[in-house]
Amino acid sequence: MSTALPDYYFRIRENGATVFRVDTENRQRRIEMEQIAVLNIRNGEVKPQGDHVLSAEDRAAIDDWMAKRQALLAARSMDDIHRAVDHLNLTTQWAQSKATPEQLDEITDTLLLAMHDLRAVLVRKKADRLQPDGD
Repeated sequence: MSTALPDYYFRIRENGATVFRVDTENRQRRIEMEQIAVLNIRNGEVKPQGDHVLSAEDRAAIDDWMAKRQALLAARSMDDIHRAVDHLNLTTQWAQSKATPEQLDEITDTLLLAMHDLRAVLVRKKADRLQPDGD
């Protein structure tokens, strides 16, 4: 395990992060974290905190973190979809082999509507992709 701390700490928030500069080079040898910015991952907005002016090094670290975070969130999103497919298959198996008539009565209409909605969107999106450009 490394004893060196990173120069920046990103506290995850719902739409981004709060960015801190980490400082261990002080007289008390304590870890100090100075908040330098708040960022929004959705729109790429970076707001320096207070009178702080972001250096080129600050901005490079923030841009690098944002790119990595967006890639991670995209990968997680695709993983969620693959898990949803697994859940659909498990639900099919459950409905076929384990579900009671009462359980099926409870979820059939809701599940059919959700599946119909998903199918309609997927068919429309596939048709859009299959059409030549310009039509």
